[in-house]
Amino acid sequence: MDIKVLGTGCANCRNTIALIEQVAKAKGVSVALSKVEEMRDIVGYGVMSTPGVVIDGKVVHAGGVPSRDKVESWLAP
Repeated sequence: MDIKVLGTGCANCRNTIALIEQVAKAKGVSVALSKVEEMRDIVGYGVMSTPGVVIDGKVVHAGGVPSRDKVESWLAP
């Protein structure tokens, strides 16, 4: 599973990355997690408010830290 967190490095972006890592580890799910910090690339995904989350090329979240339940639903088998 390829997950990209879109954001310029703000606290919410860092918290989103940490949350995804925690949930993936707890569920034993292998993820390839990367950060996209270039504004041009972020806008290219159609995301106007960060952090955004892209899973396997599809935008699943934008604006604010996602809830733990939401992250768990993304990583469900």
